[in-house]
Amino acid sequence: MIETLLGGMKPQQFLDEYWQKKPLLVRNAVPDFQGLLTPAQTRQLAADEDVESRLVFPTHDGKGGGWQLLSGPLRKRDFPKSGAWTVLVQGLNLLLDEADELLRQFAFIPFTRLDDLMVSYATDGGGVGPHFDSYDVFLLQGLGQRRWQVSAQKDLALVEGAPLRILKNFKSSHEWILDAGDMLYLPPKYAHNGVAIGECMTYSIGFRAPSARELSSAFLAFLEEKLALEGLYADPDLRATPTPARIPDEMAERVAEMLSRIRWAQRDVTEFLGQYLSEPKPHVFFEAPHEELSPSAFKRATLARGIRLDLRTQMLYATGKFFLNGEVVVIPANDARAFRRLANERTLTQLKELSEQGWELLANWYADGFIHLQCTV
Repeated sequence: MIETLLGGMKPQQFLDEYWQKKPLLVRNAVPDFQGLLTPAQTRQLAADEDVESRLVFPTHDGKGGGWQLLSGPLRKRDFPKSGAWTVLVQGLNLLLDEADELLRQFAFIPFTRLDDLMVSYATDGGGVGPHFDSYDVFLLQGLGQRRWQVSAQKDLALVEGAPLRILKNFKSSHEWILDAGDMLYLPPKYAHNGVAIGECMTYSIGFRAPSARELSSAFLAFLEEKLALEGLYADPDLRATPTPARIPDEMAERVAEMLSRIRWAQRDVTEFLGQYLSEPKPHVFFEAPHEELSPSAFKRATLARGIRLDLRTQMLYATGKFFLNGEVVVIPANDARAFRRLANERTLTQLKELSEQGWELLANWYADGFIHLQCTV
């Protein structure tokens, strides 16, 4: 399917020629694709308080830069009775097996970059206005048609006062109409505007691109937990001063010397990334299994059926370390190969050679809702 998804290209060719460089339109990227949800199901999800959703529509009262944005959970009375509007539901891959399966079609890109699958339903003429994203995105058409206008413009000035990042001076350079199964890839900061032609549903595969500020802030918090600098500030050679409000140069020098003892290596950065990038989003929570099993019963059931990661579970590994949902996990060396396969494929069936400690880990993960037994056919 991967060649169809990328218009006949191998993944590396796509990455070399298009990734973060220029748009790519692929006709019939997912053959016979009609979507994963109906409009009614999308609105139903938007009403769920545990689901991240938004409603967007233009206004004519001069407020909000001509746009209104409502965050979910959305009620029936929130939706306009007429006119163009759009409802967006984030994290569809955390809710539906089919959505997660679609997202994993892009596994030629590391899971550390995959973010989520969003669905948008729009009435005729609906959209979220001309804008740009700070990350790569694949826009896969489901129900209906959508007209996409795109531009590589450098002018990214925004409409003041708008609740969305609406471009002030959007000028289209290319235009396409996408039918069901067609897909458009856009690099970061590529201006685009999508308008529904009749009822329309679009599935957006987004990629995580944390800002330098976000990464540095999180890394400093990570270091704070690991650091154990010793000693207290001391100034045995302190001199009397006529200007007590002035910060002494000697104090700044001593503190600079204390802070210079902070050290980190690439292995620390790798451990930070493993925990940071596998940490579930704030609204995500796990549920204990309905079927409670003793360790021996769990082992028998697993050998018969295999296991799979929960849709919400994030599992990564690097340089001999494993990370699960924001935590470092110690895996027995002899079990590392099996656990790497679980992380990459998100399912595991060949478990006979696992150590006792490996079985104990899996049993604990099952009890926490991080993994599940696979369904039997």
